[in-house]
Amino acid sequence: MKVLLCRPRGFCAGVERAIETVERALEKWGRPIYVRHEIVHNKIVVQDLEQKGALFVEDLSTVPVGSHVIFSAHGVAPEVFDQADQFKLHAIDATCPLVTKVHLEARRFAVRDFTILLIGHADHVEVEGVVGEAPDRTIVVATTAEAEKVEVPDPTKVGVVTQTTLSVDESTQVMKVLQRRFPKLRTPRKEDICYATTNRQMAVKSLRGQVDLWLVIGDPMSSNSNRLRELGADSGVPAHLLLGSDQLCAEWFEGVQSVGLTSGASTPESSVTAVVERLRELGAMSVEEVDGIPEAIEFTLPLELRT
Repeated sequence: MKVLLCRPRGFCAGVERAIETVERALEKWGRPIYVRHEIVHNKIVVQDLEQKGALFVEDLSTVPVGSHVIFSAHGVAPEVFDQADQFKLHAIDATCPLVTKVHLEARRFAVRDFTILLIGHADHVEVEGVVGEAPDRTIVVATTAEAEKVEVPDPTKVGVVTQTTLSVDESTQVMKVLQRRFPKLRTPRKEDICYATTNRQMAVKSLRGQVDLWLVIGDPMSSNSNRLRELGADSGVPAHLLLGSDQLCAEWFEGVQSVGLTSGASTPESSVTAVVERLRELGAMSVEEVDGIPEAIEFTLPLELRT
């Protein structure tokens, strides 16, 4: 059995920035540092930061007055910033800049009295944050079926934005339906789906027909990891999403000659290393890295933490 290991994989620039924000805050202000929601959707990362002194909360009212609180990479609604002020908290925004871009697009549409169609999953925390920019004029559209049915007050004043971690193919299909139904639809100036999501999906597509099984290392809460697993399954082979090596099942590999392996944008490389080691124990004779699109993007830290 051989393993084809995708590259790029794992941490994107937004995730690296968010994690470093928490670590720098701990260094600067000491324990505890509060974080609203999981900083990124990966339990391994969250547990590591908890050991270093981060406390993760969902409700800002539980955070002591005067504390520092970090907003996660997924972004928050404007009302959350207002809550932080109300509770006299020192807020540090670790929102991925590419998510911030979507927020800004939503604001631009809102001030022009446009209806905003948000392609995404309504229950995802990123989408909740974007909807919060203009809740009275934003409609979440997840599928082509919903795109066919959605109604707006004025079809000539409609703008569209997209969750950053969607399937490129599926979001494209939804966009096509919306553009057909609303010929004057205003689209973002630049693609909303983030570069890392796109690059990791392209790496999986490039191995279509070359593997008998897909393994995607990522948290079940990670949208981009789930999309990678779905993409692997769409190629007609079994595809599994797992958080770590302890979730590997030996029976998955019966009759398997080649395994495709990748990881979501919030998955640490240590998880990949552990899975590769376990695969060797299960009979993997070779591990070959398959190059994809190089990534060299970096984001600056929030102003409060720049040295």
